[in-house]
Amino acid sequence: MEDCAESIEVSQISGYRLLFKALSVIPITHYVIALYCVFLVFLYNFLELHFFEDLFSGGSVVNLTYHSGSELYLSVVSKCKILHTRYLSTPWLASPHFHTTLIELFGRPPAFTYKRELFHASDGGTIALDWLMSSNVLGSPSDETNVIPKNTTTPIVVVVPGLTSDSSAAYVKLFAFKMAKHGWNVLVTNHRGMGGVSFTSDRIYNAGWTMDIRDINNHLREEYPDAPLYLVGLSIGANIVGKYLGEDGDRVPVAGAAVICSPWDLLIGSRFIKRRLVQRFYDRVLAIGLQGYAMLNEAHFTKHGDWEGILKARTIRDFDKYATCVATKIETVDTYYRWASSAGYVKGVSVPLLCISSLDDPVCPGEAIPWDECRANKNVVLATTKHGGHLGYFEGITASGLWWVSAVNEYFDVLHASPLTHKQKKSQSPGHCTPEESLIDQSPYVTVTNGMVAPADVDEDLTENRKFF
Repeated sequence: MEDCAESIEVSQISGYRLLFKALSVIPITHYVIALYCVFLVFLYNFLELHFFEDLFSGGSVVNLTYHSGSELYLSVVSKCKILHTRYLSTPWLASPHFHTTLIELFGRPPAFTYKRELFHASDGGTIALDWLMSSNVLGSPSDETNVIPKNTTTPIVVVVPGLTSDSSAAYVKLFAFKMAKHGWNVLVTNHRGMGGVSFTSDRIYNAGWTMDIRDINNHLREEYPDAPLYLVGLSIGANIVGKYLGEDGDRVPVAGAAVICSPWDLLIGSRFIKRRLVQRFYDRVLAIGLQGYAMLNEAHFTKHGDWEGILKARTIRDFDKYATCVATKIETVDTYYRWASSAGYVKGVSVPLLCISSLDDPVCPGEAIPWDECRANKNVVLATTKHGGHLGYFEGITASGLWWVSAVNEYFDVLHASPLTHKQKKSQSPGHCTPEESLIDQSPYVTVTNGMVAPADVDEDLTENRKFF
């Protein structure tokens, strides 16, 4: 028995020796090629590339979610060809991370100059409004003074940019140029403290502060009573627009709206952005951008925030803790996120609203999208794609265009020509919760299990009156 065991052991050792000898015969270049192939497979999956998927499928199907009796879909969206075709990404940018991080490098519009108007909000704050008139782009000699006549009937598109972005952002300028070239006037509302304008009141902007866009729309309605107003929100601006539309219902003085890559539920987004290494990278980059915003307005944030905490902030949540919550007197970051989220306001939207989101958005997760709420509201159509990143959606071999820009352009064009255009009237300031109120005991709580967020059971009357998610 011992001799047999020794024989087996010797046989095994001899087998390994033969294996190692065979491996040593293989040229080193073959090992290098194999390791390179493994690295490419890892990189392809890590960057979530979808080049081969697009190659064989022809691109991402645009899935539309809407109420079965939606007049918005029947009268408008059903006639939008772009929303009924596939989105095909630029082949060499077929990754949500390329779409998101390279937005400032590709798809740039021709150079143009905005006309600036300084708007004074109801609380004394100053907001930079940047105009791009259609006459500037089309070269019309009819508006040599570069002033919009009070009796104009040309539609006005109001754009609310994303976090730390202003009118100079490439995706904002591309959309503005596209709409102006289409014959519409465009107004970009810069957030407070941005666009080179300092603070003139105590308030800073945040994801749930809707009074600024309310004041601006009321101002535009008074100045240009015959011009249809349309509203577009991008990223955090989409959350602001969605919340505003839900708060004011049929009192908003706009004909229609679109929200692109909205975070919808900030609490879910806050959990999501910590899950993976790549998400934490975005969290850090956005936090750096917010710190830069604070440093541009150091005197204001030193007075109204925790300046030492702001300088130490490493995440968006840190910044919101030391800046947003302190400045707006909200007790906790979770309370702020619950109050600011637009998902709970979808049911109150009373104007035609198109929502566009990508399911591979590395910043705003698909799980935060209020699918059922969008399906239940006849005034809302939700368009989702499997790919597109965050505010990217590059298309064409040269990445010269953004798919969502063309989709929104067509949507507004069809909506404006339809009988569904919302009857505009002067908006009144409705009662709504303001950040000065103590929110910690008012907001319905949520239960968190394994990083997932779900609404807790609350009294229906309380939910309706407070309008919190």
